[in-house]
Amino acid sequence: MTYIPPHFAQNDASAMQALLRDFPLGTWVLSTADGLQAHHIPWVLDTTRGAHGTLLGHVARANTVWQELGFETLVVFQGPSAYISPNWYPSKREHGRAVPTYNYDVVHIHGVAQVVEDKAQTLAIMERLTNTFEAAQPKPWRVADAPSDYLEQMLAAIVAIEIPIDRWVGKRKASQNRSPADRAGVVQGLREQPHAQSSTAVTAMADLVQHDAHQP
Repeated sequence: MTYIPPHFAQNDASAMQALLRDFPLGTWVLSTADGLQAHHIPWVLDTTRGAHGTLLGHVARANTVWQELGFETLVVFQGPSAYISPNWYPSKREHGRAVPTYNYDVVHIHGVAQVVEDKAQTLAIMERLTNTFEAAQPKPWRVADAPSDYLEQMLAAIVAIEIPIDRWVGKRKASQNRSPADRAGVVQGLREQPHAQSSTAVTAMADLVQHDAHQP
């Protein structure tokens, strides 16, 4: 069971889905005959399949992890994160009772992974992945752009994976346990960091703290 204090629990399904879309590289953790393994794989979410959706991805056929399935696995998606200095809290200047911490936004997805054996389904998953990640390009590349013989070779070299989702677990640590004044100090501190303008993680965390400060 993941440790989640009530004020950090993320129960908003749409917010968790948005994190996955914005940060699709998931750390896939599973137990194998050789012990625990972690694989870093980009996933897309199919919300139309299963009670909680289905993750779609693929691995290289040479990666024998696809032969180790059949048990519950975990995929961890991490969103914005940033170090929080106690110097940013107005309350620290009043009484000194403050320590450093680290803010972050994460989603854990649990489910039993399955190998997709059907060639047409594998192709459909690759097209889904490609279309999702190419969507922002001025002229999106399509799977059909590749020569058919080359595409056949590439499809033979991968194994498509599906994970019907059993449950989502979200944790957003964005200074919700601090006073409004301290949260405002965190937002200001993050935005004034020398590298803030070049770090989307820092500015995104500032946005999260500011957003959550206005939630009931």
